[in-house]
Amino acid sequence: MNHRFKPQAPKPKQSSLIIGRQPLLEAMKNGKAIERIYMLKTASGDIIPQIRNQATELRIPINYVPVEKLNSLTQANHQGVVALAASVAYLDLQDVISHTVEKGETPLFLILDGITDVRNIGAIARSAVCCGAQAIIIPDRGIAALNEEALKSSAGALERISICRVNSLLKAIDELHLNGIKVVASEMESKQRLQDLPWREPVAVIMGSEDKGVYPALLKAADEQFHIPMQHNFESFNVSVAAGIILYEAMKQRLEA
Repeated sequence: MNHRFKPQAPKPKQSSLIIGRQPLLEAMKNGKAIERIYMLKTASGDIIPQIRNQATELRIPINYVPVEKLNSLTQANHQGVVALAASVAYLDLQDVISHTVEKGETPLFLILDGITDVRNIGAIARSAVCCGAQAIIIPDRGIAALNEEALKSSAGALERISICRVNSLLKAIDELHLNGIKVVASEMESKQRLQDLPWREPVAVIMGSEDKGVYPALLKAADEQFHIPMQHNFESFNVSVAAGIILYEAMKQRLEA
């Protein structure tokens, strides 16, 4: 049996951590972008409910962890709470839709489902900016953190495109539909070809992970599915390459209009 070495995620830099209860609460109240909060399972006290309520309001995910996890992040007195500062600012999906339409642009969004490699996310963001997409929609769990490595892989593109973090991709699809935006999914088994879709319309594309593809419930919620034609019967494109091909086709059709 072949055993592949799975590298551990790099430890966050101390400068990217917000350590302690009051510092975290103040950071949230002052509008500091937070990637994720790690909280001791047994944390209690007057300020803990305030942190939870503020995190819920700002849609910041909380991971409830044992003390060993917090101690591995910092040797400082963490008081049962450590947060990871975000490298990008997260925006409200409806605000981004409204802003895009008000600028006179036709929405072209990406929905990322279960993509856990930061380099793929960085490469996708780079293609998205190059091809005129306005936003990337991500879930608050099950996806790689948009950290410094992701920013580096994107060549700065993650700072030039709107990032919308939602607690449910299904609810995000409902919101897109309410705004007249069609949702399509890349699916190898689909009979419809990429180039046959009307990419000039407002559209959001679901991109799934390379090992599991698009989550079945999201496929069901999509308006249409399509495949990328290939010359040979090979496994599939890398997800970031596939996203680049899809976005280029959308840009080409829009430029020809």
